[in-house]
This record gives sequence, C-alpha cells and structure tokens, in this order.
Amino acid sequence: MKRLLWLGIGLAVGALVVRKLTRTAQSYTPGGIATSLSQSAGGLVETVRSFVDDVRDGMAEREQQIHAAFAEGVAFDDQFAEYRGNPRLGDHDIFSEEDTR
Repeated sequence: MKRLLWLGIGLAVGALVVRKLTRTAQSYTPGGIATSLSQSAGGLVETVRSFVDDVRDGMAEREQQIHAAFAEGVAFDDQFAEYRGNPRLGDHDIFSEEDTR
C-alpha cells in the first residue's frame, strides 16, 4: 500500500515537472518569443495610451481654470509669464550664482 502511495506521488510530481519544462521550452521557440513580444508591446501601447489620456485630462482641467479666471475678469496667476517673454533666457538669469554652484 505504501508503494502505491509513493508511486502516485512520484507520477504526480513527474507530470508537474514535465508540464513546467514543456511550457518553459515553448517560451524559447520563435512562436513563444513572438507571443511574449506582442504581449509586451501591447502593454507598452496601453501604458502610453493611459499617459496621453492623463495629460489630456490635465490640459482640460487647466483650460477650465483659465476660462473661469477669464470669465470672472480676474488676472490668472501665471508663475512663468516673466520667463515666457524671453525664449533665450538661460539658467544664469533664472538662478543666482550661489544656486548654480
């Protein structure tokens, strides 16, 4: 009876090992590599798509803030307005000499 138990356990473990080795070997075939690359590319595309959606949402929110300030006649607080006028403004003009060290 003990021998049948150990035989069953050995067969089960052997089947699991063979199944795992077969899956691993299949992942190194050209088809397995192509599948892996397509899944990775799909994940990358989804990540970029999500990023673009987040940026668009942020842009829409900021645009609403600007329109609301304009409708109220309030000067919109643009913290970079003084730098926007001079496109050649370098780091030395923005930061003091102490900050650049």
